[in-house]
Amino acid sequence: MAGTARAGEALIGGATLALALVATANMTPARSEPFAFEARAIVAISDADMVASAYVDGALGPRAGEDRLSLIRPTGRARDWTAVEVAASNSVAGPPAAVALSPDGRTAIVVETLGARPAGDGPHVFADLPVGRTIRVFDVGGDGPPKLVQQVTCAERPDAVRFNAAGSIVAVTFSPTGGGGRRPLALYPFAGGRLGEPVLPDVPGWSEGERMIDVDWHPQQNKLAAIETTGGARLHVYDVAADLTLAQNGNVVDIERAPYRVLFTPDGRHVVINALYWGPDIAGTWIEAPRGSVVTVRLDAERRADGSVRHALIGRAMTGVSPEGLAVSPDGEWIVTTNLERSYLPVSDPRFTRYSSLTLIRLDTATGALARIGDFYYEGILPEAAAFDAASRALAVATFEHFDDGPAGGAIDFWRLHVEASDWSGAKLIKTGISIPVTRGVHSLAVAR
Repeated sequence: MAGTARAGEALIGGATLALALVATANMTPARSEPFAFEARAIVAISDADMVASAYVDGALGPRAGEDRLSLIRPTGRARDWTAVEVAASNSVAGPPAAVALSPDGRTAIVVETLGARPAGDGPHVFADLPVGRTIRVFDVGGDGPPKLVQQVTCAERPDAVRFNAAGSIVAVTFSPTGGGGRRPLALYPFAGGRLGEPVLPDVPGWSEGERMIDVDWHPQQNKLAAIETTGGARLHVYDVAADLTLAQNGNVVDIERAPYRVLFTPDGRHVVINALYWGPDIAGTWIEAPRGSVVTVRLDAERRADGSVRHALIGRAMTGVSPEGLAVSPDGEWIVTTNLERSYLPVSDPRFTRYSSLTLIRLDTATGALARIGDFYYEGILPEAAAFDAASRALAVATFEHFDDGPAGGAIDFWRLHVEASDWSGAKLIKTGISIPVTRGVHSLAVAR
């Protein structure tokens, strides 16, 4: 009996040990928290008509199918995310502001800066691309793929498109090189998922031939920030009335050379603008792009006795080379630029770089001062756009295409912003392994948070 009892005890003890081991295994923490991008949807557009080096040598290269609108719903495990794509003519030949999402996340609008290349696979060049004059409205709010619901003809060569905070007005800017007329801006009423008839307002302080390359709406008011890039580098602020007429708000602010994007901060107190420094010098010689910059302008920095206001340039930070993309975090504390570097040059060009970069900048929400954290490099060609998620700790980046030994096509790449709890100066941008394939040529994106 004693021997039997000891055998039973051994069996019970072994079972207990096994259960303990299972329990311990189940309690073992995961190696890391799953990656999350807190947003309802990401939309992006791809220009399939040209390779990146066409900017330099004019050769469009092989086509990558047709231009596309991509929709990503970042729910569930990141490894299962995919892009659903539909046809949407667009062009990379302009600021990465050619797609906009309505505040409710249900509507995407795409402007066609240049049209599709000619049919066939001949050796087409950049000059073969026709001037675009179409705006397309897509329903992206359902469970299925994006649905084209409206197509309207507009002035030639639209550059940028933006919804106001209420989702009731859409602003579209036009490049003067397209022959679109003397007005650089159209304002479209928007209701019921459709664009109404546009108003072409008089634009105070604007001269014929000047390019309004980008605009942004104030996050609470019907107020526009607009940047001028041909007649000079200047910021204009306008109040938009109920009848869609414009009134100058405060002074015009001189900013830095070749501005490209303009964004309000989430609290509406500051405007953030990137500068590329492209263009000819006083002798007419084209300047090889140096590092770019970001500046902040404080709105209503001074209010005078007569009630007039003055805006003031407050902060400046250096970026990488050709910082075409610009993103401001929803908490207002971080700015990221996506820098082309010289990744888009032909490989035979001695200036070619086998990398692009992102620059991380800290924004003081009270003062508008900027503190540059650093540049973060990766293998990818011509990243033109980026957007933060709602938590301000994840970033979606549009990578136009990859080098020959990388994946084919373009991608929406995801990055994490790591911030030390006690010292923001050590913050880092870290590229994750999450990369969603999209059609080659992706250049503009927007996020519904």
